[in-house]
Parts: sequence; structure tokens; C-alpha cells
Amino acid sequence: QVQLVESGGGLVQAGGSLRLSCAASGRTFSNYAMGWFRQAPGKEREFVVSISSSGTSTTYADSVKGRFTISRDNAKNTAYLQMNALKPEDTAVYYCVASRYYSGSYYRQYDYWGQGTQVTVSS
Repeated sequence: QVQLVESGGGLVQAGGSLRLSCAASGRTFSNYAMGWFRQAPGKEREFVVSISSSGTSTTYADSVKGRFTISRDNAKNTAYLQMNALKPEDTAVYYCVASRYYSGSYYRQYDYWGQGTQVTVSS
């Protein structure tokens, strides 16, 4: 089992920045691809970004390209999501995910999910 705990969410004005963290425990962190999904009220769950286990490969949703950056520190068992130039439409609960073998955008392929952290962007 892998346990994921997100932190860093909050309320920010449009144009501002936030950094989310995802602390992992339970298994060898460096063996797992990591990612972030989000879900706004009344909307479908949406892929945001993923990073390979080594950190050498990333995939971004078009809606966040150029504004969000995913990274990981395997020594600290933590993944990060730096979010810049935030927009009101980025408002959602953000979930950290992990998969032993998958680093794409299909949510069902991720075995482990955190509890989520709320990000609210005011206009």
C-alpha cells in the first residue's frame, strides 16, 4: 500500500501562485509514477499532470501547460505541483495519485489516491 497526503491548498487571487505537496509513505517512492487530478463541483475528474518514477518524463493537460510544473524529490518521498498564474477555473479539489506502472492521463490506472486538497482561486 501507498499512502498519499496532500498539503498546500488554499485561497488565492487570480494570477497568484500555490505549491501543492504530496507526501508518500508505505512503499519505495522512486518506483512509482506520480500525478495530479482535480475535480471541481459538478464537473468530471480531470487529469492535470503526471511525472514518471525517475522524474525524466512529464505529461501536462493543455489547460495548465506553461503555468503548472510537477516535480519530485525521491529522497524526500514527495511530489510537488507548482501552480502559477492561477485562474478561477483552476478552482477544484486536487488529488495526488500514484501508479507502479502507469503515468498517463486515465484516472482508473492509478492505484493510489490522496484525500485531496482544496484550491480556490478568486477573481
